[in-house]
Amino acid sequence: PSRALLTTLCMCVLLTQPIDAFSPAACSAFRTVCKSASHGQQRDVAQQRTESTRRWNAVPGCAASRTALHASSATDMENSPAAEHHSETTQQLADEEEEDEDDDDDVEEDGFDFMMMDEDPDAEEFPSPDNLDTMEVKELLLDLLPRMRGKAEEYAAVESYVNALEGRYMPVQTLDFLNMAMSGEWQLLFSTNLAGGPKPTFRLRELVQIVEPNDRDGVCNNQATWDLIVDGPDFDSSGTFTAKCAYEVTQGSRLSMELKDHVLELKTGARVPKDVSELVGFLHRAMPKEMFDPNDHSMDTTYLDGDLRIVRMTGGNFEGVRDIFIRSGSMEINPTNNSSD
Repeated sequence: PSRALLTTLCMCVLLTQPIDAFSPAACSAFRTVCKSASHGQQRDVAQQRTESTRRWNAVPGCAASRTALHASSATDMENSPAAEHHSETTQQLADEEEEDEDDDDDVEEDGFDFMMMDEDPDAEEFPSPDNLDTMEVKELLLDLLPRMRGKAEEYAAVESYVNALEGRYMPVQTLDFLNMAMSGEWQLLFSTNLAGGPKPTFRLRELVQIVEPNDRDGVCNNQATWDLIVDGPDFDSSGTFTAKCAYEVTQGSRLSMELKDHVLELKTGARVPKDVSELVGFLHRAMPKEMFDPNDHSMDTTYLDGDLRIVRMTGGNFEGVRDIFIRSGSMEINPTNNSSD
């Protein structure tokens, strides 16, 4: 699924081998996919993560049956000591029954909680960030993200940790400090806008954002490293795909983005893809859409320190999308590791 991808899309294929390695048919296909990406795809980008919910109906407990005490003669018993004793006994029985009903309610509540707990015995419990300092919350977030399996409780924990970090963040006060802090290469660790599934013949090895500030403007390139199976059975083609962007600091730490170009480059010695349009389609589905085409959007920095950066997209179709980056080299991540755990 995609939006109107590009109003003007120019893709250049840079090869370390002679340009005539591409056949005329491949070049024609490449031009066709550029035009199609510019005008043909209009469907909304919507990542829908549906979290399962369970509705429980508590069954009320059965109250003990009440035993009525009958006097042989109400008139005779009205003023007698036996009648007074009978009244006290009846009240005592009623009080005991109310206590029994309260106990039954307690059992029902405990049973409800027990059933909820037994429903998903493998559910992991994550610490609340409320009583933790900022560094502890950051460590929990960075520990969780690389090992996520797509469970609802994981997304809920990520949301709570991100909200805690953003709530405690003190934005930078000077442009020079902002430029210094965000400059460099940042590896994408998590996005709320990833919807593409895995492909047996394609894999996205790494996705980085390279920020090069220049006072109130700069360059922001989103570079994907990919592998492709051309003749199989192993990956025999690889390279990079870069969305070259320019930005301007419009207010605070908000970067107004503008797409300049797309560049597809093959690695030295890699086999030339037979279907370039198919490769571009794989890349488009695998990359977060705001990184493939950030036109008409701005990027707010909601948390930034030496090795962690959280941004929030504003405007257009990606309003509220969050991307989490770590500084390249600060944390070892191997998304193509095939070892089983």
